[in-house]
Amino acid sequence: MVLVDTSVLISFLKGQADKKTELFKAVLSRGIPFGISSYTYQEILQGARNETEFSTLKEYFSTQQIYYLEPQASTFEKAASIYFKLRRNGVTARSTIDVLIALTAIENKLALLHSDHDFDLMSDYIAELMVLNTL
Repeated sequence: MVLVDTSVLISFLKGQADKKTELFKAVLSRGIPFGISSYTYQEILQGARNETEFSTLKEYFSTQQIYYLEPQASTFEKAASIYFKLRRNGVTARSTIDVLIALTAIENKLALLHSDHDFDLMSDYIAELMVLNTL
């Protein structure tokens, strides 16, 4: 099972061809189960250029599997622990949302498909974060 990050979805929706969008196309063509995080859902919708695009994106992405984190303090303690561990190793995550997306992948035991270098850096120090680079 695969968690697809915003970075791949945006490139895919724009029709861009790169290694990660081709990998996503392979996920789709092989019928491999995939989903998005609640944070990716928000990022996709807030990137809409107008009401029509917002409605189209909402209609499509609301039908996809959306993975959530448990709304409890321990969840955010885990996210803060990831951020802290990265910082201790000289890596500063540029986005708290990216840490939450990584935690969503970890908590749901999903491989993360992304095209954001920050996740590669995270996976160097967070062993539980599985990054999808090939099928």
